[in-house]
Amino acid sequence: MSRELFAREALAQIPKILTLQDRNAHSPTYGCFDRNFWHYKIIDFPSGMAAEFVWPLALAYSLPLEGNAFYQQAAIKEWVEAGILYAARSAHPDGSCDDYFPFEKAAGAAAFSLLACMESYTLLGLKDAEMLAFFRKRADWLADHHESGRLTNHQALIVLCLEKAGRLLSTGHWDKLKAMRLERVLEWQNEEGWFQEYEGCDPGYHTLTIGILAQLFELTPSGRLEAAIKKAIAFAADFVHPDGSFGGEYTSRNTYNFFPHGFEVAGRWLPEALVINERFLVGLSAGLGSCYADDHIIGHHTWSYLLTYQHFVAERPVVPAHPEGRLYYKNAGIVIERRGDSTLYLALNKGGVFKYFAGNKLVQSDTHFSAMIDDGKLRNAVAHLVGSYPVELKPDSISITGNLGWAKTKGMTTFNLLVLRGLMFTVGRFHPDLIRKLLQKLLITGKKAAPLSFSRRFAWEGGRLKVDDELSSSSWEKVRAVGIGALQTSIYVVMSRTYQAGQLQPWLDLSSQVRKLKAGEPLRVERTF
Repeated sequence: MSRELFAREALAQIPKILTLQDRNAHSPTYGCFDRNFWHYKIIDFPSGMAAEFVWPLALAYSLPLEGNAFYQQAAIKEWVEAGILYAARSAHPDGSCDDYFPFEKAAGAAAFSLLACMESYTLLGLKDAEMLAFFRKRADWLADHHESGRLTNHQALIVLCLEKAGRLLSTGHWDKLKAMRLERVLEWQNEEGWFQEYEGCDPGYHTLTIGILAQLFELTPSGRLEAAIKKAIAFAADFVHPDGSFGGEYTSRNTYNFFPHGFEVAGRWLPEALVINERFLVGLSAGLGSCYADDHIIGHHTWSYLLTYQHFVAERPVVPAHPEGRLYYKNAGIVIERRGDSTLYLALNKGGVFKYFAGNKLVQSDTHFSAMIDDGKLRNAVAHLVGSYPVELKPDSISITGNLGWAKTKGMTTFNLLVLRGLMFTVGRFHPDLIRKLLQKLLITGKKAAPLSFSRRFAWEGGRLKVDDELSSSSWEKVRAVGIGALQTSIYVVMSRTYQAGQLQPWLDLSSQVRKLKAGEPLRVERTF
């Protein structure tokens, strides 16, 4: 049943993916998967990332799954072909594509969609000169393009694209550049096993990088790549929660991502990798998987789940119990502590954001203090931004102190949209990476201190976890509201803020307590789990 569960979850998304596509053969946008562009007409360019949706369709067409109404349906094949041709014809002359704004030339969107188109081309046995020319042009662009920010999953993806393109087009043209990219991926792997994603470690994106590298290893095995994959899988093994869920707000990019296909591919030669999927299946069968049915991200996990079914290893290992004790990933800024049947996942680099489990049940998900401050305009100060916080680790307690930071709440207005369009049609048209850097700084990276400080202390007393919080301010006059939530994030990450059942926890509103405080008096919150 476990293998079929991945297939069932994926097939359930195919009707929505088809709904997103323009399937009218006489339409000028035939094959486009960006419904906001071709149908609603509320944006002025199509997202190039959406072309990735051809891959789940091609997999659904090719795999004889039980209950698969799309298997060997001629219409599905036609729509996949239309999707690839639209990707080719809507690309920039240099083969690149946009994702969130015109002339962006987004490396992630270009790589995801190229891999999807090439894999679909091969799966369906297509023969088309225009498609092959497109693949070559996009591979050329990816080989020479270097995006801002450290996103290892993108780098690994580009390596796999260049390897696949070289094989499909029978050329070694990109071999040198491919080797340089792979070297960068391996250099960006931390000694603890995880791969860099912007400001740190995100176990969710980490599983994607594992999947890509496992696919690459099948094509070009090497001892160094094998060692990197083994180390990465050993790290990932600690992050499947006791209830089978994965990821969350205690990670650097706040994602609930889980890409299972790499663990099956690597599981052929590394049985420990299969244990990770076995643990995850417990949560998936209980409805604890995250919802990825967003118009922009639905494709990623759909093809990953179908690949998991395709590569599923029949012989499964026994799932061992995790040993008790504290795991301290200092570079990642994460502590995992197991005591008896309880487990704590704690982000030291995010001020003490945590998830706490008793047995296989989530007891508390906590994204720390959030305050609304009126200093002429209403602003949000939060304690969960990535930073370097003073930490004290003792055998039975952990303490963290620091300042709150201003949440990144920049939104799009008509004026901002016009400014961005103006920039992209002038300076950005020729220097898109400059605009990308500015937006990354504005929406994702960095922290500006807010005028509140906190201390958070975890202590184990008699088999229970006690959490003591203090929030301090020189004056409470401008503080309008304070609370602690289960799912708050405040940086822009495409794959974050998805729904997961563990988020069904009420907001802890502390505003009434704040209104009773005198100047200089701290807000104290004591909880025992």
